Amino acid sequence: MLTLSILDQSPISYGSNAREALQQTVELAQVAEKLGYKRFWVSEHHDSTTLAGSTPEVLIAHLAAKTNHIRIGSGGVMLPHYSAYKVAENFRMLEALYPERIDLGVGRAPGGMPRATIALNGDRRRNVDQYPDQVAQLKAYLTDTLPTDHPLHGLKVSPLIDTVPKLWLLGSSGGSAAVAAEQGAAYAFAHFINGEGGQAAVQAYKERFQPSAFCEQPQASVAVFVICADTDEAAERIASSLDLSLLMLESGQPSLGTPPIEMAEAYAYSPFERARVAANRQRMVVGSPRTVKDELTAMAAAYGVEEVIAVTITYRHEDRLRSYELLADAF
Repeated sequence: MLTLSILDQSPISYGSNAREALQQTVELAQVAEKLGYKRFWVSEHHDSTTLAGSTPEVLIAHLAAKTNHIRIGSGGVMLPHYSAYKVAENFRMLEALYPERIDLGVGRAPGGMPRATIALNGDRRRNVDQYPDQVAQLKAYLTDTLPTDHPLHGLKVSPLIDTVPKLWLLGSSGGSAAVAAEQGAAYAFAHFINGEGGQAAVQAYKERFQPSAFCEQPQASVAVFVICADTDEAAERIASSLDLSLLMLESGQPSLGTPPIEMAEAYAYSPFERARVAANRQRMVVGSPRTVKDELTAMAAAYGVEEVIAVTITYRHEDRLRSYELLADAF
């Protein structure tokens, strides 16, 4: 039986606003807990008119307070922007407040356009080449294992507690898989970002995994766009909003949020754009509960994972809630 989890990016629908999107994220977390989802992650995106989630550590605190037992985490914190020590403090605080419920997922993507990166880093140059070292520092801070020859040996990460937030590395290529294996972290492949190469990345992660305080055995999952409705036809119609939204994003078209179904149906796709929509469907699973269950089961088997993280973006919030309800029922 597959374990099901959720990554929510607090998407803003056309005609809506960021405050409403965040309120919908809270509602969705509560529904996810009732439906039996394992974990609920929120994302980090900057300078965005279409996604409201910018500070996962703040949103995690609110979501954990509004739920009771579901694991809450980041999918993820974009570590190269920040001090590994401060990230460790943030998530130790969350772990102290909500013991054994917190996931710290980190990634190395910028999470926004270059001007946001400049604003986040100030005079400091963002250096993704330092990411493996940052992850090693983060691990050492969270587990109080700075080497004796480290210039900061003896440094404590407050608050001092007896549990550790679960460390996940998020990636859409093999690079993060190698770092996750070396540091003994769990690994989530972002199939919804890159529909190719994930199976090889997960396999390499498993082969190179080194046990740690976070994981004794390799633990991997795959995150994919999922839209489920009562019938295949209904799901296809709902997914047309995401089709157009992804196309607008990759072509640089200005967007005021996830477009309505009617706008997507009326859009005059060029042959090239139709080809891009078809290509993007490789990152999505769309259909009725039976269709979605079959495709996700096959995907998990191909990846060799026991957990699927669903990312669902629809124009209507009720369609998103219904999709997650049907997905949970299917399994």
